[in-house]
Amino acid sequence: MRIVYRPALARATSVSTNRCVLPWQTHKHKGLALLVKAVLVFALAIPAILQAQTENSNTSPTTPSAAAVTSPSQDLFGETPKQDSGWQGLANLLEALAPSTDTSIPLSPSQITDRIAAMLDQGLYAQALEVIEKREAQLEQADTIGTDVQLLFLRARALSGLGKHQEAIDVYRNMTVNYPELPEPWNNLAAEYVQLGQLDMARDALEMALNAHPNYAPAHNNMGQVQLLLAERAFRRANDLGQKAAGDKAEQTRRLFD
Repeated sequence: MRIVYRPALARATSVSTNRCVLPWQTHKHKGLALLVKAVLVFALAIPAILQAQTENSNTSPTTPSAAAVTSPSQDLFGETPKQDSGWQGLANLLEALAPSTDTSIPLSPSQITDRIAAMLDQGLYAQALEVIEKREAQLEQADTIGTDVQLLFLRARALSGLGKHQEAIDVYRNMTVNYPELPEPWNNLAAEYVQLGQLDMARDALEMALNAHPNYAPAHNNMGQVQLLLAERAFRRANDLGQKAAGDKAEQTRRLFD
């Protein structure tokens, strides 16, 4: 018997950032912007010209000190912005695990999760988990708003592949609390319960998956398999209690999985 795991979410939330465009940044206002800029530059330069003329009349020319020279970034922000090392660390890791990966241009969130999912499909669970943890650290460093649901889902898959079923269950259960409308976490949660022999819990999780998405085919397929497992268990229990014919039915049910 094979319980079908869902490899990825069919739907995932995303966070978009809208760029604010000021009036003078449009083509229509470029001429006005240049004129305003020229006037401002000239107006700011007048006091400096007058001061220079006064100093030249009283003192000899001097060389500006290094402390008086500041970069544009220091003028605007007070300090030089620090380079974001989050992406570079993730890029180095992806490149080490997959040398053919082009990390010269940062990948989009969906591209990163696609790469991780491909690693999981190849059975590279430990390597995938390492990339997931690096990606999570990157998102935390960037103070990203919202949660990468796909990344959570892939973390659970990686944990399951490493045999850490209880940890995978914890992730899936957390997802079902926060995103109960998604059938995939419910379905995979059921598969984890089957691995641990908790058939009643698996059935309940699949019922929740079908409540969220009545036409979700993997959950219907898994529900049929779980029902057969429950039937075999019931027949064996009946056989143990003296219903000998139930033993034959248990064997017939088991052969359906071959």
